[in-house]
Amino acid sequence: MTMPSRTSMDGPQQFGDGALARWASVVYQVLLIELHLLLAAAPGIALLVALVADPSNLPLAALALIPFGPALSAALYAWRAYRAERNLEPTRAFWRGYRANAKDVLRWWIPALVAAGVVAVNLTGLDAVAVPAAVRGAILAVEVTLLVVLALWTTNMLVATSFFALRTRDAARLSIFYLGRLPRVTVGAFAVLVVAIGTVLFTSDWVLAGLGSLFAFALLYNARPLIADLEENFTA
Repeated sequence: MTMPSRTSMDGPQQFGDGALARWASVVYQVLLIELHLLLAAAPGIALLVALVADPSNLPLAALALIPFGPALSAALYAWRAYRAERNLEPTRAFWRGYRANAKDVLRWWIPALVAAGVVAVNLTGLDAVAVPAAVRGAILAVEVTLLVVLALWTTNMLVATSFFALRTRDAARLSIFYLGRLPRVTVGAFAVLVVAIGTVLFTSDWVLAGLGSLFAFALLYNARPLIADLEENFTA
């Protein structure tokens, strides 16, 4: 199987070579990528704001998360453009990545949200099921494990479909394959997810949204071995 890369960019622009200039360029990237991520996800954010925190609203919450898939993909694309070429046009890179990848990302992102929503609804209704405590605990463990595996698979899918022209089914298979092939990447992605969940639990979802570009960078940095392996073994 061959697949072309999606990361070619125009010539880079530079702030300068000094330490202060480098820090300024990083801050510039963080702020601009964050701004465009929030703009791309704005419809979902608006719906989330309108929702009351109630289990009955889980399907609507899943619907609200649809714009976040292409937005995160575009953020990954913009960060890789910066890391590869110190490109200082994050606006251009972000929306180029968005246009290139949105359809491919949505092909699997929406089914993933549906699956996560079904599991989440099952979890919220578990207490109402008249089964022994041991059975309830086993069901809980299985469903939580499913959510974790789905989340980890999703991070691999974001990377694969953001940077490579893969068929959805091939990307899905490779994303499962790499969960076991690259355990350090899997553990790293799990750590990023734990930090994201902790941010929501101990602060608010607004803080997580405000740190979205940094979390995208963390996912990209962690996925370097995955990207390198894909480039070495599955590109022409």
